[in-house]
This record gives sequence, C-alpha cells and structure tokens, in this order.
Amino acid sequence: MKLSKNIATAILATALFALAGCVSTPTTEGTGAYVEDSVITGKIKAVILNEPMLKSREINVETFKGVVQLSGFVSSEAEAQKAVEVARGIKGVMSVKNDMRLK
Repeated sequence: MKLSKNIATAILATALFALAGCVSTPTTEGTGAYVEDSVITGKIKAVILNEPMLKSREINVETFKGVVQLSGFVSSEAEAQKAVEVARGIKGVMSVKNDMRLK
C-alpha cells in the first residue's frame, strides 16, 4: 500500500511539472495561446488570399498574444489598408501592426 501511494505521488508530481511547462511568460506563449494565435493567423491568411484586391502571396502574417503583424510587400497604400482592415475584422485580434512596404 505504501508503494502505491509513492507511485501515485510521483505521477502527480510529474503531471504538475509537465503542466507548469505550459504556462506563458511575457516573451513566450502557453500552449493554448499558441493554438489561438495560429487560428487567427490562418483565418487572416485565408481572407487575404480570397480577397480580390489582395491576391498577394507577398503579405506575411504573424500573431503573438492576439497582436497581428503584417509584413511583406503590397502594390499600393490601398492594398495595405485593406489588409489591415481584414486583420482587424478577425475575432481575437487585439491590434494590428503594419510593417508592409510598397513595391
């Protein structure tokens, strides 16, 4: 009986240490936040590819803790503004940083 208590304690301690590795810090994301940011990035990329005005594969999208960064090249300021508008329209986006450049 004593041995099974020790085994249960060891399993519980291991599980707690494993979960502690999923905690986010100011410079890294936890697992849940990473998945949520990946979903946001995917949605923005899909809308950009389906937007007739933005048929550009030169727009890069990255998301960190709900903050979207758009970078790459666009043909006009109107395209850049449309990409920012698209990103802001996605649920979960906190803010959008526009680092796109004109070709």
